[in-house]
Amino acid sequence: MKSVVKTGVWVVALGALVALAGCNSFKKANLQPPTPLEKHFTPTVKVSKVWSTHLGDGVGRSGLRLQPAVADGVLYADSTDGKVAAFDAASGKKLWEKSSRTKGWFGWGDKKRADALYAGGPAVAGDLLVVGTLDGHVYAMDAKSGNRRWEAELTAEVVAAPAISGDLVIVRTQDGRVYGLDAATGTRRWVYDQGTVPLLSLRGNSAPLAANGVVFITTDDGKLVVLRQDNGEKLWEQKLANGDGRTDIERLDDADGSVLIEGSTLYAAAYHGNLTAIDGPSGRPLWTHPFSTYTGLALGGNSIYGVNDQGEVWAFDRASGSDMWKNAKLKYRWLSGPAVQGDYVVVGDMYGYVHWLQSGDGALAARMRLSKKAIMAQPVVVGDLVYVEDVTGHIGAYRLDPH
Repeated sequence: MKSVVKTGVWVVALGALVALAGCNSFKKANLQPPTPLEKHFTPTVKVSKVWSTHLGDGVGRSGLRLQPAVADGVLYADSTDGKVAAFDAASGKKLWEKSSRTKGWFGWGDKKRADALYAGGPAVAGDLLVVGTLDGHVYAMDAKSGNRRWEAELTAEVVAAPAISGDLVIVRTQDGRVYGLDAATGTRRWVYDQGTVPLLSLRGNSAPLAANGVVFITTDDGKLVVLRQDNGEKLWEQKLANGDGRTDIERLDDADGSVLIEGSTLYAAAYHGNLTAIDGPSGRPLWTHPFSTYTGLALGGNSIYGVNDQGEVWAFDRASGSDMWKNAKLKYRWLSGPAVQGDYVVVGDMYGYVHWLQSGDGALAARMRLSKKAIMAQPVVVGDLVYVEDVTGHIGAYRLDPH
């Protein structure tokens, strides 16, 4: 177990806004001022809000990046105050909602609280919906009704979405363990233990990626680790950051962004580290590019997109890793990870704005405001819609005008 609990307090480290464990001594005066938005901005593409809704308290004070999941025309979302719901992805109509409540902190008293502090997920496959919690539980539900099927108790917080692959649910916990659970019963089949983990790291974990019979995870000490899906045995690992620096803050090398895969090539990045392309079967690096990020990446065409730790949006060539363009007009607005919607890259910022950038040259093309609260979760693109969620549970769906 980590001796420092990650409480999600936002602090500043060398100009980068990151969530660190139990560290709140930095003052607002140390924050870099956000780059102002252009007052007379003229969009070059029309964006329409298709629908918006709200669910619970969002991430509350957890410091996490809750992201909705979309499957078979349904959007699923949850919140740390014990709500999970399903919405029609095209219209936003609520299909069902479940609220997990109990009386008092120990089952008695007048004060009600959530007994399932949802934080990891949701993840959906077929009729199975899986969500992890801040108190180390995993709940499986029927995706069509929200009715609970099984519960598994693990060793620490589950703050990343599980992965569902065949008859297995793969779950990452905050203490460096990865579990393989039976998808029908929740019974533990295997566990991989990372061993020692850094005492100081970024708030959050990457979601496991299951593909081709293996599981890919990134770790709190800046590694990409590959496990066998059938038994959790480690096959190989690759370093994404070296942990160099004079201070503990400078040596932070956490990898919180999810791994991407295209064909047999993997792409991953780390804070104070590199963007790396890796040959999946062998684990051999194909190229590396210095790039510090604490968010996810996105693939589109021949490019890979990322947001660095200063809020600059970058595009890299997938084949060589060479940088293609950089947009600094959103610097210090503490952006979400990017998503690709058609010919545009979509990011959210700390002030509730959603921005569209042209994928070819990075020029700002449009912006909309979901709310006045931070958008930390990476947008989700399905079909012609992009779904965005802020930290207070507001969710919006946006469509680009095809003309």
